[in-house]
Amino acid sequence: MGVVAARVWGSPLGSFPRNRVLRRALRDFERGLIGYDELERVLTSSSLVLIGAQLSAGMSYVVDGMLEWHDIFRPFVSAWRNVTPTGLLRYFDNNFFYRVPHFTGKPEATYYVWASRVKRYAVFAEPAGFKVVVPGPVTFAYMSKRDPDLDPAELASSIADLLANEVRLAAEAGASMVQVDEPLLSDPDADPDLGTLAAALASKIAASAGPSKTVLALYYGLPEPRVYERVLDAKVTCVSVDIGSSPRDSVRLVKSKGFGSHCAVLGLVNSRVIYEDPLHKLVETASEILRDYEGEEVGVTTTVWLDLIPYEYSVLKVRLLGELVRELSSKLGVGKPGE
Repeated sequence: MGVVAARVWGSPLGSFPRNRVLRRALRDFERGLIGYDELERVLTSSSLVLIGAQLSAGMSYVVDGMLEWHDIFRPFVSAWRNVTPTGLLRYFDNNFFYRVPHFTGKPEATYYVWASRVKRYAVFAEPAGFKVVVPGPVTFAYMSKRDPDLDPAELASSIADLLANEVRLAAEAGASMVQVDEPLLSDPDADPDLGTLAAALASKIAASAGPSKTVLALYYGLPEPRVYERVLDAKVTCVSVDIGSSPRDSVRLVKSKGFGSHCAVLGLVNSRVIYEDPLHKLVETASEILRDYEGEEVGVTTTVWLDLIPYEYSVLKVRLLGELVRELSSKLGVGKPGE
């Protein structure tokens, strides 16, 4: 059986690295050499450059770069009561660290992170859609410290309530895609029950997104098959899988388990290394995965966030992602890319 026709769209998975100008501005701000207004000007201009790079590459959904984010949790830790950042810990097996959140009680929002960003940047993303990214409640809760009386599953549920409000406001502000990141589910020690919990909480968040597409993203490797099966119960539009980190194992997993009723988002462009992926190999892998796929659309993305590699290479990876969208649209698509 040949590959069924599907619309193909592209979007980078998440945050970009900072360029040299922004790094210098951040250092100058810390030293008191420039004020907040000047830092904000550099940050905005750097974000707009990245939005332009994504549009030039043909992305259907763009991110603002999240350039001032120190890690995936920190903006929300700063916005919530009853949680504080603590010491540094390695983020999975990368040369990258995050400050471990410490929850002392049920979190409460003092402000919301995404709505103002959407209002600032979404107009510059047109004609593409604007994507917001939030940490998955399970990854957030289980990668944090907690006071002894806090149950991690109950904490994850409380986090999901706050993120549901976050997503609702972002969608009302103009976000057309919401991505919920659950990389912890790809840990070899992740229990299938975590997959069940993550699916339920992602469904809660997605229910608040209105007409926006919703994506549950799994990366830093592949989840165990039993975990992946549970994830497919999530009531989201799409499921994103890290294909490029282990293409052979990925093909086996998704060929045997499929994507359920969700659209497939394939993390093909390897954003953990600076070397360019051979385009024909990416097309071959995608074609093998999609041979019996019955969905009407396919998303392609990077394996992980782009902030693990230098700025110049992150832009090249986005260009490659655009080339992949065009190649796949020509090979198996219907209509123009992203239509």
